[in-house]
Amino acid sequence: MARTKDHGGRGAGTPKRADAERNIAAIINAATECFARDPDASMTTIAKAAGLGRVTLYAHFPSREQLLRTVLAETIAESAGIIEAAAPDAGPPAEVFAQLIRSCWPLLSRFGSLHAAVQRALPADEVRRRHDQPLAHVERLVARGQAEGAFRTDLPVEWLVTTVYTLLHAAADEVAAGRLAAESVGEILEKTLLATLRPE
Repeated sequence: MARTKDHGGRGAGTPKRADAERNIAAIINAATECFARDPDASMTTIAKAAGLGRVTLYAHFPSREQLLRTVLAETIAESAGIIEAAAPDAGPPAEVFAQLIRSCWPLLSRFGSLHAAVQRALPADEVRRRHDQPLAHVERLVARGQAEGAFRTDLPVEWLVTTVYTLLHAAADEVAAGRLAAESVGEILEKTLLATLRPE
């Protein structure tokens, strides 16, 4: 997983030593895996999984919330890349949207309980705001679908995008809780969301 600059620790303008860079990458990777398994994963658990001491962990990430913000930024950047690769600005809107769901769901599924951890630790408006970049692609796709007659026009674009965002994360929560099988959710989401977007 690529490392972002959205982390705590020593001076942001000072080049970090190679070992510090490796430690940060190890912490982020370990935190992602730990939060995916357990939304209540502690800093001690994460430090152990990273093969580092708690002092080193806190030197780079002074709080659990700071670490969660960094992990969230990493996962959102990865999802934005997947959405961009699906070329949402070209092709029949319904087909492109279905491809987006098929491409994005495995990522959400892989991160398991991370969404629950984020929900418990960070303000809801901050979490939603951090998704603005990938959702901007979805918003353009929905707007294009409306303009081309592929998607319903009786509801605002913004509301339809919020529906997509909410259902995607609700599906991740349902899988994490054991109420839905991960292998079936991609198809369920595709059918549910396309039915929601389809003109009446």
